[in-house]
Amino acid sequence: MRITVEPGAARSFDGRFLLPSERTICDDPLHTKAIAMQNPIRSLALFLCLFTAASGPAAEPSARRPNVVVILADDQGWGDLSVHGNTNLRTPNIDSLARDGAMFDRFYVCSVCAPTRAEFLTGRYHPRGGVRGVSTGLERLDIDERTAGDTFQAAGYVTGAFGKWHNGSQHPYHPNARGFAEYYGFTSGHWGEYFDPPLEHNGQPVRGRGFIIDDLTDHAIAFIEKNRERPFFCYIPYNSPHSPFCVPERFYGRFRDRPIEMRAAAGQKEDLDVTRCVLAMCENIDWNVGRVLRRLDELGLDQDTIVIYFSDNGPNSVRWNGGMKGRKGSTDEGGVRVPFLIRWPGRIAAGSQVQSIAGAIDLLPTLASLAGIPVASTLPLDGRDLSPLLRGEKVSWPDRMIFSHQNGRVSVRTQQYRLDDRGALFDMIADPGQGRDLARERPEAAERLEKAVAAWRKDALPAEPRDDRPYPVGYGGFPRTLLPARDGVPAGGVRRSASAPNCSYFVHWTSAEDRLTWDVEVHTAGRYQVTIDYACPAADIGSTIELSFNGGRLEGKVSAAWDPPLIDNQDRVPRRGESYMKEFRPLRLGAIRLEKGRGLLTLRALEIPGSQVMEVRNVILAMESAGGG
Repeated sequence: MRITVEPGAARSFDGRFLLPSERTICDDPLHTKAIAMQNPIRSLALFLCLFTAASGPAAEPSARRPNVVVILADDQGWGDLSVHGNTNLRTPNIDSLARDGAMFDRFYVCSVCAPTRAEFLTGRYHPRGGVRGVSTGLERLDIDERTAGDTFQAAGYVTGAFGKWHNGSQHPYHPNARGFAEYYGFTSGHWGEYFDPPLEHNGQPVRGRGFIIDDLTDHAIAFIEKNRERPFFCYIPYNSPHSPFCVPERFYGRFRDRPIEMRAAAGQKEDLDVTRCVLAMCENIDWNVGRVLRRLDELGLDQDTIVIYFSDNGPNSVRWNGGMKGRKGSTDEGGVRVPFLIRWPGRIAAGSQVQSIAGAIDLLPTLASLAGIPVASTLPLDGRDLSPLLRGEKVSWPDRMIFSHQNGRVSVRTQQYRLDDRGALFDMIADPGQGRDLARERPEAAERLEKAVAAWRKDALPAEPRDDRPYPVGYGGFPRTLLPARDGVPAGGVRRSASAPNCSYFVHWTSAEDRLTWDVEVHTAGRYQVTIDYACPAADIGSTIELSFNGGRLEGKVSAAWDPPLIDNQDRVPRRGESYMKEFRPLRLGAIRLEKGRGLLTLRALEIPGSQVMEVRNVILAMESAGGG
């Protein structure tokens, strides 16, 4: 006889949430008898358990649900850690997670940033949740998806995120609307300023202090300190070693002009200046991880905290990566295999290695299981609960397929094979560098995986390739809406300051025929104060501009000069395809009435006395009053 419960929906007799993967309470009579001697309060449950037959693992006792800290690096490859054999750098703090916990041998994410974040947050493949790219709105996670933040918040955890969100900026895509009560960082993709950067705190603009991920770590640690007495879920998505290649001198100095011993594979063109800066950025990440781990230890929380470390895609430059084929943007092994380390002292055996393939889609069900809480989403998950592997349980673990998708290209990985996005088959055990196509030699394996890819395409990819979602404006609990240049559409001669939209601004606005538009949907009708983050040299001030939306109009003048220099003294390597940034100032245009509904929010010039109107970084709409007039 066994006492059974629905997974993730009930408590044990002592009030502890049952792990979603556990369907039994107290299956081991000897274990429960020992616990009874330590804690008589649990006597009822333990008395009943002593009469059951042992047939599975016992539910572990816990004074409180575990805290969770998830640290996500940006563009760090599998080979960018010393624990994986790279002698070019030292990452002792990150490596310690493998020493004190578990390291996954083959862990897979997406080939670019936003899709991986969506898969971690939801436990589902990213196209299911509307994430189709990394900018211009394609990075947004559909609002009917429920995130890890939602799951832990619903279970009574205090939740916070500190860093690069990259799954939507406007409410209800914003992290504060996705289960994270506290948010500090930036919501777009890559960021253009790494020292004293413009950031936001719960939707309000702030100025960071110092190097960006040092600052993000400061706020994450403050969150941990503030909430030490209650279970917390702390998500720290860093934005390095993503370009631009910037890092404080005390880290870069160790690598300046230093020979790089471990290099990219023969025949690949490696930029050693980029490699040196990336290595310094990775050592800076390690220093910050060490700060988090030390503070957990100082607060006495290390035994009660699950700590995870992984990256969002393969390396963002040609450099040493264990001989794997591909890098960021590729669905080959090197583009999607990343580090994954997890520590929970006393619950996950120190020095464990997990050989089974796993991925970002597995993290939500695994963390919910380890914490003993139900997953908030009612949508079917693609991920598996990895907790039996982490506990070292002897369980049946059938082979599986993990799919990697990027811009219509699909690759699939099993424990032994990879079928690449061109239909070539590789034995990843015998040929980890993907050097020999076995599709003709092993036609049964190739055909099976080809059919699986075709079925996955039909099931997971959207039938309509066009993304028709507008940008939402005017939610009562989030009255300030930021509409950045990356989300707008330039027309006429207007263009972005760089080819990469994420951290760019509109330039070359010179004609009355030019337009800047945003496809928006106003949720609440009312009066909105309009502010434009702008720059304009003194010789060009005086333009009259108009903002319009569905019949409503507002005119104003560019009456004050603001012509700051480009911030070009932060980088170790010149930028390629990314904009150098500048300081923008607010131009307060006045108030406009916006009616509820969808339409084009349009900026145009009525009069241009100089050579240009202005440069535009953002349009901000702040709801002043809702309803009539």
